[in-house]
Amino acid sequence: MSVDSGQTRGQRVALAPEVDVAAVERAVNRAQKHLLGLQRGEGYWVGELEADVTVAAGYIPLMYFMTGTVDPQRQQRVVNYVKSRQRADGSWSTYYGGPGDLNVSIQAYFALKLAGISPEEPFMRLAREFILNRGGISKANTLTKIWLALFGQCDWRSTPTVPPEVIFLPDWFYFSIYEFASWSRATIVALMIVLSRRPVCAVPEFAGVSELYVEPEGQRDCSPGHAEKLFSWGSLFIGLDRLFKAWEGLPFKPGRQLAWRRAEEWVVEHQEADGSWGGIMLPWVYSLVALKSLGYGLDHPVIVRGMQGLENFIVEDDDTFRLQPAVSPVWDTAWALIALGESGLPADHPALVSAARWLLKEEIRCDGDWRVKNPESEPGCWAFEFDNDLYPDIDDTAVVPRALLRVRLPVPEEEHKAGAVTRALCWALSMQSDNGGWAAFDRNNDKWILANIPFADFMTPLDPTSADVTAHVLELMGEMGMGGQPLSRALAYIKREQEADGAWYGRWGVNYLYGTGLLLGSLQAVGEPMTQDYIRRAVSWLTACQHEDGGWGETCHTYEDPQSRGQGPSTASQTAWALFGLIAAGESASAAVRRGVDYLVRTQHNDGSWQEDAYTGTGFPRAFYLRYDLYRLYFPLMALAQYKASVAGV
Repeated sequence: MSVDSGQTRGQRVALAPEVDVAAVERAVNRAQKHLLGLQRGEGYWVGELEADVTVAAGYIPLMYFMTGTVDPQRQQRVVNYVKSRQRADGSWSTYYGGPGDLNVSIQAYFALKLAGISPEEPFMRLAREFILNRGGISKANTLTKIWLALFGQCDWRSTPTVPPEVIFLPDWFYFSIYEFASWSRATIVALMIVLSRRPVCAVPEFAGVSELYVEPEGQRDCSPGHAEKLFSWGSLFIGLDRLFKAWEGLPFKPGRQLAWRRAEEWVVEHQEADGSWGGIMLPWVYSLVALKSLGYGLDHPVIVRGMQGLENFIVEDDDTFRLQPAVSPVWDTAWALIALGESGLPADHPALVSAARWLLKEEIRCDGDWRVKNPESEPGCWAFEFDNDLYPDIDDTAVVPRALLRVRLPVPEEEHKAGAVTRALCWALSMQSDNGGWAAFDRNNDKWILANIPFADFMTPLDPTSADVTAHVLELMGEMGMGGQPLSRALAYIKREQEADGAWYGRWGVNYLYGTGLLLGSLQAVGEPMTQDYIRRAVSWLTACQHEDGGWGETCHTYEDPQSRGQGPSTASQTAWALFGLIAAGESASAAVRRGVDYLVRTQHNDGSWQEDAYTGTGFPRAFYLRYDLYRLYFPLMALAQYKASVAGV
């Protein structure tokens, strides 16, 4: 159900409706029934995770690189999907309703050409015109150029150089691979191999994309980047790149074979049980490419697992093919369980018991990369995906115990549950960074100089603390009655992170609505007096952002332009986040909350669901966004349940 995108912050109807408590009850019951119907037999929930078309489009070049062929039916379904997402101006965007993006458009165009689509097709001409008007391939980001270079469509000289000898740097060194975010680390190690071996998979002449260059071949700029200032960290890394390229040009490089071997060992050791690397597509793809460039054949067990594992990330129907950038069963299951528990399902309801048992089986009790900076803690954590033991994340580890606390298991299992919850709290507390906040995967991953590496134009290199992850840990601390020094440090961090207008930035959800709504709920959970000035400023900001239709909405553009915060078509998930914050702040009887609840009740479908096409999840700010299909279900259910509990006394 679309909403007028022309709504702006501060527009409100004159009178707020009186909420029909019976209508809220019916909406809750419908939403419960719908969500229960989506539970898998094993006890978990998982919704489709959708990104921009580069993920699905990239399947065609990846299969071509790895196997030399692409299944014709799948290829046609990819083409159908990519074409269906093209904008009127010929481009493709990074998120639903967003502007055209040069890099997404280049990668989509190349995949279509490799699939045999004629460049003279009207939609291809439109795409080409858009790309050339934006400067063509020469203006593309680093990873787009690397991707094209693998197929001979871009000069390797225009890509950065990362000598594999970097793998020798000790863990404590400033530029160690463990100073990069988990996703960057896994990708960069694979790229150490790729960028030094420079493999090229020749494609048919009809698949070439030389027409996407503005400049003639002899006049193309092959430098991997330009610094805006002569004396800056960016210019330092460009200088290092020139130095590395000179090193690569030497006929003899001592230690090169050993460096390749070490990097290869690291890549192989970091493959997960499901064949992935880190449970996400970016390091997965480049790890496969790296190993093939080292001579791994399609029959090698590592390659077999990696290729077969892709099948579990595919969503396919008769017409379209989508490749998910990740899968989110632990995250979805935890939130679904919380929503169902808070909305009135008994603690021993079979669906909740089944989900809790599944979550307990997913607990990670082995070491991962986090151990490098946190060597003393006992593992007891969760990851986002089915199989990602090396990269548990603090977000999931904070949310899963809260879900488990809402379930009552038979006595022996209750003891197991209690132990898992305690371990999770201890592990999460041990991952607190020195500034008092929590990041997603690591602690103290904040070497800001590294944010200037060439890959930073797409792949966020660091995993700094964020208000939204910190909010989830605070909620767990509140429910467990945990205070003391960790809480004091976290509250000081939260106050420093608040924006001047009262909002908080959302790193993993779009954006200020996510950060602010979650923070207010977490502050209430840890017992902060909700009358404090900094909290009231956040309440005022949320109230001012409400749209005329009673909902809240915000687009991914807020990462590019923070002044656009709170603006965008209303969505069910973002309305729910705003309601979380306002209800926690004691605003249940306010006009803003009544109107927000009315929006959710009014826009709910008869089957208990809500329509939401918008991308309200964040992968890499300003570059890569996500649509979690179940956000439109469990978050609105939670908001309605919280309202019902606070006003109706249920």
